[in-house]
Amino acid sequence: MSYDSTLKYLVEQYPQSFTRWLWNQEPPEDIEILNTELSTEPIRADALFFVRVADAILHLEFQTLPQSEPPLPLRMLDYWVRLYRQYRCKIDQVIIFLKPTRLAGVFVNQFTEPNLSFHYRVIRIWECDPQPLLTTPGLLPLAVLAQAEVPETLLSQVAAKIDMIEDRQQQRNLSACVQLLAGVKFDEQLIQAYFREDMMQESVVYQRIISQGLKQGLEQGLEQGLEQGLKQGLKQGLEQGLEQGLEQGLEQGLEQGLEQGLEQGLEQGLEQGKRNELNLIIRLLNRRLGQLNPQLQHQIEQLSFSQFEDLGEALLDFETEVDLTNWLNQFRDR
Repeated sequence: MSYDSTLKYLVEQYPQSFTRWLWNQEPPEDIEILNTELSTEPIRADALFFVRVADAILHLEFQTLPQSEPPLPLRMLDYWVRLYRQYRCKIDQVIIFLKPTRLAGVFVNQFTEPNLSFHYRVIRIWECDPQPLLTTPGLLPLAVLAQAEVPETLLSQVAAKIDMIEDRQQQRNLSACVQLLAGVKFDEQLIQAYFREDMMQESVVYQRIISQGLKQGLEQGLEQGLEQGLKQGLKQGLEQGLEQGLEQGLEQGLEQGLEQGLEQGLEQGLEQGKRNELNLIIRLLNRRLGQLNPQLQHQIEQLSFSQFEDLGEALLDFETEVDLTNWLNQFRDR
C-alpha cells in the first residue's frame, strides 16, 4: 500500500515533472489526471495513472515485479483499446519497473499474435541516468532507485537535494516519498541515517497511509470479530439448546438455543471488533504522542464504537496529549 500511495501522490502533485521527463519536452499547462476506471468492465490498479496532456494521453504504470494476471502485455493492449475507444487520441504507454531483477518479464515491451503486433515502452529505473531525476523535486523519490556505481552515494545526493527545498511542507512530503520508495533498494537503518523519521510522520503522504491503514484495520477487525462471535455463539447456542431440549422438548430447546446463539454471537462480534479498533487506535496514539498515561487510556476505553471511529480521524490532527485530553473532555458530561 505504501508504494502505491506514494506514487499516487507524486503523479497527482507533479504531473508536469513526469511528462517532461518521459517526453523530453516542456509540457503544456492543460494537464489532467483521468479516472483509472474505464468503460465496459472496469480495471482498477493503485499504481496506474492516465495523464491527459493537450491532445494526447500518457498511460503510466509502476510495477515492482513483472508478475501479473492477465499478463502485462495483454493488459497494456486492453488499456490501449479502452482508452482509444473513449478518447480517440494519441496514447503513450509506459511501464516503470522499480525493483532490480533479471526476470524475463521486465524486458518485454510488446504483445504479438498472428496479424497483430502491439508495442509499449518499458523503463527499468535501475538502468536510468539519475541526473535528470535529481534536477526535478517531484522526481527525487525515483532518483534513489536509478543507476549508481555506489548506491549509498546516490542516496546521500538525494538527501542533500531534499535539504535544499525551502518550502517546509514540500520538503516533508518529498522526504517521506523518498524514504518509502528507497525501501525497494536500501535497508531501513541506512535510510534513517540520511533522513529524519519525524519529517516522514509530519508529511501528507504518511498521514494518508496511516488513515488508510486505520480504516482497513477497523473494517477487518469488525468483520473478523463478528464472524468469530457468530460461530462461537451458534455453537454455544446449539449446545445449550440441545441440553434444554432434553428437558423441555427438542423443538423448544433448539429454538431458544439458536436465538441465544445469534444474540451472543452478535454481542461477541461487536465486542471483538471494538477491541481490535481500540488496540489499533492506542498504538497510533502512542506512536504519535508518546506512551499514553493510564488515565487517558482508561477514558479512551470507555468510548462508544462510533466515538472510536471519530477518534481514528481526529488523532491525525493531534500534536500533544493536551489535544487528546481536550477531545476526550467533550464526552465527559454526556
